[in-house]
Amino acid sequence: MAFHVMLIPTLGCPSNCNYCWSSEENSPIMDIKIIEEVVEWLKNFRDEPVTFTFHGGEPLLAGYEFFREALTLLTEGLKNLKPALAIQTNLWNLTPELAQLLKEYDIPIGSSLDGPLKLNDLQRGEGYYEKTMHGYEIAKAYNLKISFICTFTSYSVNFKEEIFNFFLENKLNLKLHPALPSIRDENPMKWTLTPEDYGELLIYLLDKYLENIDKIELKNIDHLCKCVFTRRGTVCTFVDCMGDTFAVGPDGSIYPCYRFVGMPEWVMGNVIEHPSMDDLSKSAPWKLLQEYKEYVDSECKKCTYIKFCRGGCPYNALTITEGEVNSVDPHCTAYKTIFKEITKRATKEMLSGNLGMSNPDLKKKTTPGIMELMIKPS
Repeated sequence: MAFHVMLIPTLGCPSNCNYCWSSEENSPIMDIKIIEEVVEWLKNFRDEPVTFTFHGGEPLLAGYEFFREALTLLTEGLKNLKPALAIQTNLWNLTPELAQLLKEYDIPIGSSLDGPLKLNDLQRGEGYYEKTMHGYEIAKAYNLKISFICTFTSYSVNFKEEIFNFFLENKLNLKLHPALPSIRDENPMKWTLTPEDYGELLIYLLDKYLENIDKIELKNIDHLCKCVFTRRGTVCTFVDCMGDTFAVGPDGSIYPCYRFVGMPEWVMGNVIEHPSMDDLSKSAPWKLLQEYKEYVDSECKKCTYIKFCRGGCPYNALTITEGEVNSVDPHCTAYKTIFKEITKRATKEMLSGNLGMSNPDLKKKTTPGIMELMIKPS
């Protein structure tokens, strides 16, 4: 089974998104020696394939030389783990030189846009749209694979049609993200999308996706449909992530996920110490997340969707309870809404014999249905 290590070269970021919870002013830049220690740590940590995602903050602030050395160290030093690579960046600092390097290692890019210029910049700060689209043009020139995360807030959800059409018309694939309350923010609920609105949004986007299935990729809907089809979670939100996901901060500290980076109480160890899985499992954060898993097993045992939901994201749950384990992911209502809708439609298609897929023997294609998304190649 593969595992995932998120590398956070810095929590610094030149943008100033209104709802951000993952950046920090004056954050240091990771020294390349930390990457060397990551390689030494993982050599004997697990004997399964690993995916590395550079995240932040803004990872490209680390610069070309850092990435040139880091990518060589990771791919050559851990060949036995067959490392896959990815990066999440706002693209502001992407240069042709960096784009060429990312192309050499076949690294897909995730970036962020919240819709057309005016709406995007209202949420992410003036000038954000123009700078990100400039980087996007550089990335396209080097034929890099790019997709966008679109954060829906309590404000922007009112413009969902305009936002969807923006991505469709510009031929941009996307993954949606509901604005979350933050453990760090003094006013954490200002931009937060309610579970009810999120559930309605997911169903709206499901319908729009099915209408435009050959024109756009909507990753969340793909993942949700596959969850129902396979009866197991296909992304970290819907699995027991403890032990399969880690994040390494700028100083080498190890966290359960990038969302916790920078918070000392969530440090499980440091790559410099080359901790074993057993060492990490003795840390307070690990024990707390294990407690969360047990809470889900008890609290959600009668839920129809527990096998492929697993109580949602622990970070989301712990944010609203100030670190106490007494609630599941607050988006539970939204997850139930969309899982129920997908299940209902899939059942109807199967019972009617109309699986909503193309029939090669017919000139006219049938209307796409849920089953087409369920068996769509990843």
